[in-house]
Amino acid sequence: MSDRIEELRVARAAVRAAARVCRAVQQTRIDADTIEKQDKSPVTVADFAAQAIVCRAIQQAFPADRVVGEEDSKELRGADAAGPREAVIEQVRAELGSEASPDEVLGWIDRGGAAGDTARYWTLDPIDGTKGFLRGDQYAVALGLIEDGEAVLGVLGCPNLPTPGGGRGGLFTGVAGGEARSFALWDESDETGAAVRVADVASTADARFCESVESGHSNQDESAEIARLLGITAEPHRIDSQCKYAAVARGDASIYLRMPTRADYREKIWDHAAGKVVVEAAGGTVTDVFGRPLDFRHGRTLAENRGIVATSGAIHEAVVAAVRKVRGE
Repeated sequence: MSDRIEELRVARAAVRAAARVCRAVQQTRIDADTIEKQDKSPVTVADFAAQAIVCRAIQQAFPADRVVGEEDSKELRGADAAGPREAVIEQVRAELGSEASPDEVLGWIDRGGAAGDTARYWTLDPIDGTKGFLRGDQYAVALGLIEDGEAVLGVLGCPNLPTPGGGRGGLFTGVAGGEARSFALWDESDETGAAVRVADVASTADARFCESVESGHSNQDESAEIARLLGITAEPHRIDSQCKYAAVARGDASIYLRMPTRADYREKIWDHAAGKVVVEAAGGTVTDVFGRPLDFRHGRTLAENRGIVATSGAIHEAVVAAVRKVRGE
């Protein structure tokens, strides 16, 4: 299997650049009034600018590759969207350090409009964890590479995640068949990083859950019942976004469950591709709630899967069994 050195280099640089854009927006456009009013405009600016930056990088390095992104430029093109549009263009220009025309920026955003129906494509969530972003808490820039229905490379930029050295900002990478590594997000000179491994947990009673802060993202009542069944007594590690995958990969927690909240809901591929690869490269296991591998052959959603179970690996079968028992499946 290819080690995908060039893809990893490009993806790492692109996610770092997108994270810088998100941090700049978070620092200059969010205040207490923004949060109080539930004003999503800073997220809009950061989402679009980050997607433009990443799609531009992929276009330059791999012009034949398509991107399945969360955003498109439609809502930026109207006459009433002049303010947000200019803000997005301004942020992109600031990160690039050069001029970029409105058509170029909007075109880069729309490069993320692929259907996910080709043998090879990238999938991007420019800001995973909207509410965490608005709170100044955890969010992630998540970029994954899909080949023949399999997620084979993942990069997670976690701008606010605490680091072992007492700082904030981690970059996590994984390659299928390879290893997972963590880097200093804000230090571009850190090209080596350090290997990360899942926690060495042999018994489910010694495990710790990682859950969303937002209860609407997963059925936390079911998760609590599963924890009881598994003998888990530790308090859940609650953080937003795909930072949960990073937490499992580096051993902060051993189990991440995303339990379906509606019978008809299917997970978006950009919410899980990057995190899946990072956890598995770190020695963990990621499946749906039935224990089935995640199948990225069905466009923009995981249409043939239900929910997510990510673990440190050794306890995976026991966790899936508990999930199925609690859900009656």
